Amino acid sequence: MKPQSKSQVVALIARVLLGSWFLYSGGLKIFGTGLDRFTRDVANYHLVKPPLDMLAAYSVPWLECLAGLCLMLGILRKGAILTTAGLVVVFSVSIGWAWYHKLEISCGCHGGDAPIQYWNKVAEFTGYFVLLGWLWCRESHASEDTLKG
Repeated sequence: MKPQSKSQVVALIARVLLGSWFLYSGGLKIFGTGLDRFTRDVANYHLVKPPLDMLAAYSVPWLECLAGLCLMLGILRKGAILTTAGLVVVFSVSIGWAWYHKLEISCGCHGGDAPIQYWNKVAEFTGYFVLLGWLWCRESHASEDTLKG
């Protein structure tokens, strides 16, 4: 394999794994633990009041699924990367808010009741941002090469 094609394979694997994770996370909120449970989890952050907590809880999981599916399938890749990054920003701000206010709540990510492990979330979100940044750079360079070609 040429170096460029190895990089393409790594990018494909990264997109599929990240996309799968977001599809799983969103799907679990919708079909597993349920949107009512996720609405309670969102409300526990005290960032927004009703009915905005319900609006967030009923829309974020679908956005996670859509962005994850697009990442996995390579559809609208730049948009999927930006959407996923936007979700991670929202999640980071929410977790930061909870940490700052010393809230002993579950994060709402996968329906568990365990309190947020804040430093673990810092590591997790850092990994997302690094991976998404790398994917964005790859897509941007690929777009430039296509325009030049």
